[in-house]
Amino acid sequence: MKVVIATHNQDKLKEIQKKLQNFGWEILSLYDFPEIDEIIEDGKTLQDNALIKAREVFNKTGLPTISDDTGLLVDALDGSPGVYTARYAGENCTYFDNVKKLLKDMNKVPIPNRGAKFKTVMVFKDESQELIVSGDVKGKITREIKGDDGFGYDPIFFVAGYNKTFAEMTILEKNKISHRGIAINNLIDSIKKNCPNYINQQDKEMA
Repeated sequence: MKVVIATHNQDKLKEIQKKLQNFGWEILSLYDFPEIDEIIEDGKTLQDNALIKAREVFNKTGLPTISDDTGLLVDALDGSPGVYTARYAGENCTYFDNVKKLLKDMNKVPIPNRGAKFKTVMVFKDESQELIVSGDVKGKITREIKGDDGFGYDPIFFVAGYNKTFAEMTILEKNKISHRGIAINNLIDSIKKNCPNYINQQDKEMA
C-alpha cells in the first residue's frame, strides 16, 4: 500500500518512517508530488493544521495520507509558541533562529518555571474516514543548547526522567518517548482498529 506523509521536512519524515517500517507500506512524501504547492497552515489549532494538510494532500493524490502538526507549549509564555512553533522567529526562519529566540525570551525565567510540553496531533485520511490522534511529552526548556542530534527545539527540550535533551538521544530513544512517537503509536492502533485491511497478519504480529 502507498501512503503519503504530508511533509517536506526530512527530519520529521525520518522519524515517521522509522515507526512505520514494519508495515511494508511504500512511504511517499511531498517530494514525490512536486505539483503540490506550499500548503497554507492557517488553522487556529494544531488539529486544524493537521486536517488542512491531510485533506489537501489526499484530494490531490487520492492516496491514504498521514499528516501532523506539532507545537511547543511553554508554561512561562502562556502556551506559546503553540501553532507558531515552526515559525516562531518569523517566516523562513531556521531551527537555530527559533531556538535562539526562545532562549532569549526565557532568559530571566528561573529553572522551576521553565516547564513545557511538546504536543503532536496526527491525522490519517483516506476516502472514507479521518482518524485523529495525539501525543505529548512534558519537559523543561534548558538555558543552553545541549546535544548534536534531533532537530527543531530538541537541543533545549530536557526530559527529566532521562536526564537528557531530545538532541542528546538517539532516534530510537527519542521515538520511544517523544510526542510524535506516541502519536504515531496511537495512530497505528487506530488504523489497526478502524482500517484492518491496511495491515496484513504478519504486520499485525510485528506491530
